[in-house]
Amino acid sequence: MFGFVGLRDKAANLTYMTDRRFMPFSYLADELKDLEAAGLRRHRRMLESPQGARIVVDGREYLSFCSNDYLGLASHPALIEAAQSAAVRYGVGAGASHLVSGHSVLHHELEAALAALTGLPSALLFSTGYMANLGIVTALAGRDDEIFADKLNHASLNDAVMLSRAKFTRYPHFDLAALEKRLAASRAKRKLVVTDAVFSMDGDIAPVPELLALCERHDALLVLDDAHGFGVLGRAGRGILEHFSLPLTPHPSRILYMATLGKAAGVFGAFVAGSAELTDYLLQRARPYIFTTATPPLLSAALVASLKLIEGETWRRERLRELIAALKQGLKLQRWRLMDSTTPIQPVIIGSNQETLAVSEALRERGIWVPAIRPPTVPKGEARLRISLSAAHTVEDVKWLAQVLNELETT
Repeated sequence: MFGFVGLRDKAANLTYMTDRRFMPFSYLADELKDLEAAGLRRHRRMLESPQGARIVVDGREYLSFCSNDYLGLASHPALIEAAQSAAVRYGVGAGASHLVSGHSVLHHELEAALAALTGLPSALLFSTGYMANLGIVTALAGRDDEIFADKLNHASLNDAVMLSRAKFTRYPHFDLAALEKRLAASRAKRKLVVTDAVFSMDGDIAPVPELLALCERHDALLVLDDAHGFGVLGRAGRGILEHFSLPLTPHPSRILYMATLGKAAGVFGAFVAGSAELTDYLLQRARPYIFTTATPPLLSAALVASLKLIEGETWRRERLRELIAALKQGLKLQRWRLMDSTTPIQPVIIGSNQETLAVSEALRERGIWVPAIRPPTVPKGEARLRISLSAAHTVEDVKWLAQVLNELETT
């Protein structure tokens, strides 16, 4: 009898636990359905090839315009050879954080090479750009400080500001008058202006000389996230500072330069560059640096090889300019709008989430891969195709994309 009662109680308890009203995560299913209905639910697809102008996804080959591999280095033989040689000598994993025993001679060589390429006194490696931004902002700002951020900044910068507990002041995109007004009114102990250098969804370039002048006038630090400019901008690919021909003295003490190494550089990671005091301070205080296992040394070897190609093979940036011109010339859009961008990021604004998804799917049916970007990544009503050009593309590739887009807009 007691056994029967016990079984009955277990059955009742199971019914209780499986009753949707009592499932603690039942609301997740409802929210997923809402995302699906709004055209905002995201799905992963399986890449079965190296990154390149042509990729294999879910068993089918596509002409790809969705990678940030702007210089076409992600599968370059020189990078692969460097990584293989380093793996044989130094193994695969770093085994510990940089401050314990994970700081390899290869990490050190890469930091020196990054400082030399950017022309800044010192560089410090981070595992990702997201972590680098968290490290910079939370180490340098706190409750008594104020951070001024462009409204279209990357999510990593916004999250970093919120975690810092500093006052968070956003200014309209590129509105320098509004920024100066807010800087002048601030009574914060310390002021930081943080901005993308190249905005990842619009492809436009921040007015860095004017921002720097404002920072000097109002005694603020300038944090530049050059994730999409490093390797692409400037004659030698040194990024936003070279693009504007900014003198590096006396500015290094005021500029905090961050760039990622998984886009134009073709590998993985990120770095912060600036004064020696800055990088040493971050080494002491940036929690995402201190409490993270160092990246595999073999990646640093591949990146040293990448930096040589970035600086030496200027034809890759020349090819990008040629491809941008071909796309602008080839597109004859009436309802949709190609944004005004001089970078490899060439967004086509469609507007509706559902139409943008449908166009992206229609492109895939034609063997072309262009991602649909929707809110909250971009503002509501500005869903778009984010076309990413690479030096691995040909002019014929771009002309074909333009032709298909022109046809799809009129159907």
